[in-house]
Amino acid sequence: MKKRVGILALQGDFEAHAKALERAGAEPVLVRTAEDLKNVDGLVFPGGESTTMLKLVNFMELREPLMEFAREKPVFGTCAGAILLAREVENPAQESFGLIDMTVERNAYGRQVDSRVANIHPGSDFEKRAGGAIWKPCLFALPSSGAQAPR
Repeated sequence: MKKRVGILALQGDFEAHAKALERAGAEPVLVRTAEDLKNVDGLVFPGGESTTMLKLVNFMELREPLMEFAREKPVFGTCAGAILLAREVENPAQESFGLIDMTVERNAYGRQVDSRVANIHPGSDFEKRAGGAIWKPCLFALPSSGAQAPR
């Protein structure tokens, strides 16, 4: 029987996460309400824009249902999702769920406004192509594992 894995589908790239989960053999479920959480075995917080996602979570009164869910079942976050799950968020500081014992620097590689698509030419063996530069967060500390990334 396939695991039903939810993707928080308020904002961000939840469709790409659904496709990845499907390829991995899970049944993806788009989660938009507290009721949707009752029918999934785990939950992915997708990439997107963390401030916007947090505002939508609060506006839709999903904070407490998400916290309850995470106390009982596994959660995973990519990019903005990792920011929302982190215990500590820096640059700038931001509210989070504090569910994973890690420190995340939001704009470690530049601000979102600096994201862009540009023509790149990686070398004589390759054609010129359009390449995307999307600024992502950096996970700096995972205290419970003892891991620490250089700053």
